Amino acid sequence: MYIFKAGVVGAGAMGAGIAQVITYSGLPVVLKDIRQDLVDKGVERVREIYQRRVDRGRMDAGEMEEKMALLIPTTSYADFGDVDIVIEAVPEKMELKKQVFRELDEVCPEGTIFASNTSALSISAMAAATKRPQKVIGMHFFNPANVMKLVEVIPGLDTSQETVDDVVMFAESLRKIPVVVQECAGFLVNRILMPFLNESVYALQEGAATASDIDRVVVESGMPMGPFTLADFLGLDVCWDVAQTLYQEYGERMRPAELLGMIVQAGRLGEKSGAGFYGYGGNSDEPVKEMIEQIQKKTGITGTPFSLDRLFLPLINEAVYCLQENIASVGDINKAMIAGTGMKRGAEMVGPLQIADEMGLDVVMQKMEEFERILGPRFHPAPLLRRKVLAGHLGKKTGKGFGEYTS
Repeated sequence: MYIFKAGVVGAGAMGAGIAQVITYSGLPVVLKDIRQDLVDKGVERVREIYQRRVDRGRMDAGEMEEKMALLIPTTSYADFGDVDIVIEAVPEKMELKKQVFRELDEVCPEGTIFASNTSALSISAMAAATKRPQKVIGMHFFNPANVMKLVEVIPGLDTSQETVDDVVMFAESLRKIPVVVQECAGFLVNRILMPFLNESVYALQEGAATASDIDRVVVESGMPMGPFTLADFLGLDVCWDVAQTLYQEYGERMRPAELLGMIVQAGRLGEKSGAGFYGYGGNSDEPVKEMIEQIQKKTGITGTPFSLDRLFLPLINEAVYCLQENIASVGDINKAMIAGTGMKRGAEMVGPLQIADEMGLDVVMQKMEEFERILGPRFHPAPLLRRKVLAGHLGKKTGKGFGEYTS
């Protein structure tokens, strides 16, 4: 199916970014929100993205106006009667997303694809609330949508192969890199990334290192952004929602660090609220230091060891779980983490399973077991990692690990 017109429900940062990407490809897009002021703010966000292109000489003012003319802002569903795909980008609340799809069911043609930009919630559950479960799919863009290349495409239990193929083609037409991911809590990138972010918060709350030191070491290792800068940028409420979803699904290895919950409860949601792990504007991070002291007094845990391995090994281990569960292939796991997070070691773009092969899978498992003894069950090695080691598939040094290598 060729897509001639799209709709986006939710004109916040993600919705507006997605709408801009679609108009840039030359397609008209209806941008809806519940209030006119929210719609206006979304339109302004789209214009700001285009204006930056004009300011950098990548587009002239006339082209910008042509693209802006493809945007159809609205507070009603009146313009959704002929859309071929609708992407919902409303807040991460299951009932709200179901309500949006039920409302769309009443106004959209039978052939319209319903896509959710959810970062962690069940596509199958959303599909069950519609009259067209075969046409419901996850289409997870990354923030900022106009910059990040990756789009996770997530079929639900009832999604047809035709819908998957149509959405992959649509994502490619938007100049994105689509990766098809089997449905699971957190999908692929957020599921793999969250243990890294969570372990960073554990290290901070246990006094292993300061937030700025952890960020600095991670950036020096090659990553484009440190974990606390990234979390503040993404929004700590969003991180907390994803962390809770993963904990409910996967248990103790995903138990959220207490500090993350305390910061969110205090209303420090990151850059958007002026305070998160760091303070912005006139705010400071002193309240976070006080929270850390409270946690350390309660738990008695302080001065635990810090290293890059402590942060990255849980990420690698979760990537192994994803492979073990057939969530995605080795190549797609590595590609998704590179395209979705800018993952690097030094100057080289590498994914987590590539890093594991370079380290040696026996070394990865040995270090995981050492951390498990010191820090607990969240470091327990994935069964597939253990099987690989027992089979002598140790990575580059043996010619076979998660990939195959020739000397």
